[in-house]
Amino acid sequence: MRNADSPRPVVGEDEVRAGPERSEAWSHPRQAVGWFLKGRTVRTAAPTAAVVGTVLSAVNQGAVIAGGYATGITWVQVAVNYAVPFTVASIGYLCACRTR
Repeated sequence: MRNADSPRPVVGEDEVRAGPERSEAWSHPRQAVGWFLKGRTVRTAAPTAAVVGTVLSAVNQGAVIAGGYATGITWVQVAVNYAVPFTVASIGYLCACRTR
């Protein structure tokens, strides 16, 4: 349904707008894990992880690294600072693609 004054379609109550370029969806957790392991969330989650991980690392380990006192444990903590936001962003992406 289109409004004559609007170049964009008007969505009525009985119409559903499709998600952005989403031709597939998952319905079982096993499928979601498969998507994650195949890297389908990387494009969406990587930029978020890069920004959030850098900020967390600067706040939490910045002084240790800048002072030259970084140990193996410090670098494991830095890796976790990137892994956690990547996982959270991936879960958000997967939740948006779920069908019941």
